[in-house]
Amino acid sequence: MNERLHQPIDVYDLTQDQPFLLIGNPDNRRTQGLQEARHRLGLKPAVVLPYAQLLQNWRQGRTIADTVDSNLPVPLIRIDAPGEEWEVERDLLFLGAVNDTSPTTLTGEMGAEEFSAEQALALEQEWGRIYAPAQWFRGWKACLDLIGRESREIWPEVRFMNDPADIQLMFDKRTCQQHLSSHGVDVPPALPTSQPIRNYMDLRSSMKAAEMHRVFVKLACGSGASGVVAYQVNPRTGDEIAVTTMGMEQRQGKTIFFNEGRLRKYTRSEEIATLMNWLCAEGARIERWMPKATVDQRAYDIRQLVAGGQAGHAIMRLSRTPITNLHLRNERMLPAEAGLDEQRMSLVRTAAQAAMSAFPNSWSAGIDVMLTSGSNPRAYVLDVNPFGDLLYRVEHHGLGTYEWEMELLRKEPIQHA
Repeated sequence: MNERLHQPIDVYDLTQDQPFLLIGNPDNRRTQGLQEARHRLGLKPAVVLPYAQLLQNWRQGRTIADTVDSNLPVPLIRIDAPGEEWEVERDLLFLGAVNDTSPTTLTGEMGAEEFSAEQALALEQEWGRIYAPAQWFRGWKACLDLIGRESREIWPEVRFMNDPADIQLMFDKRTCQQHLSSHGVDVPPALPTSQPIRNYMDLRSSMKAAEMHRVFVKLACGSGASGVVAYQVNPRTGDEIAVTTMGMEQRQGKTIFFNEGRLRKYTRSEEIATLMNWLCAEGARIERWMPKATVDQRAYDIRQLVAGGQAGHAIMRLSRTPITNLHLRNERMLPAEAGLDEQRMSLVRTAAQAAMSAFPNSWSAGIDVMLTSGSNPRAYVLDVNPFGDLLYRVEHHGLGTYEWEMELLRKEPIQHA
């Protein structure tokens, strides 16, 4: 396999229109879905540059110029999700280690889990384990920086579907929500504090001072429900509850954190302190836990896809728990099936399009939007997902998500830099 990774990717047919270069994992469902969509529309297959090849080449001193064919015309580049490939995850941890120029890069303090470059490459995969997320994010940002810089060195006029710098911003829940708020987009308010929240005790003090007794604590660079905790404190008794997908295990004096794929409830202060200390050290967004609108006593939010400025596919995520992510076996439903009226869907679409317009150099994202309850609801943007177009069993104008996006691109090519 390693020998294959040293070879340039396939030469593109120069007689065709602008090539579509996809940086992703070749066997991933995202890559397969996009290629199938292009085939159905009669478009040439995307040229795929595997993350594994790219990361290994960088590690060996090569660049993208050594990886793609020099005759490839200026492409449109789609940077896809790097996840679900252990070899890639490990190389991103390696990249995070060699780019660790400051211990305060992400967290503002020491205490985050760290692996040396050699340790990172020697890691064995444990299903569900969350490995050094701050270090991983440092590697992911370095990866995006290199993609942007080296691509522009080869093709000064290159276009990205989503700009590498924007993807970094979308990925960091702290800076992304600040960015959206500065552009007039409603987001759940952050826990107000005059000092960085570095641990559990800081969190409790800040919640008490702000009289904000229910918050979401979210791992800054987490995706899905990874590192999300719905946390509440009874101001009268001090009793506390933390609901999360995270499990913890003691191993040789060290706490290991896992995604368990199901919700757990913690009520013991010692366990909650361990959880919060780790999240604060790795970097966390802490915001008001706002009650969501409900359907049949199930809270819901909506993943709204926006591409080329247009609002397309929408999926409701419903749950009787505080966390609605679909991979937790929560229920999905089309807005029409739930009887959501046009007033509410218009609020969702408007909020999602406003969020996307805050990233003028990016073209597509899945925007998570919640509505408040009552007859006069408001919409709040919960998250911006640069890879949020992987939605199953939903159509817009008779097309799946990837088909719709490719058709839009064919009609209106991207113009931003």
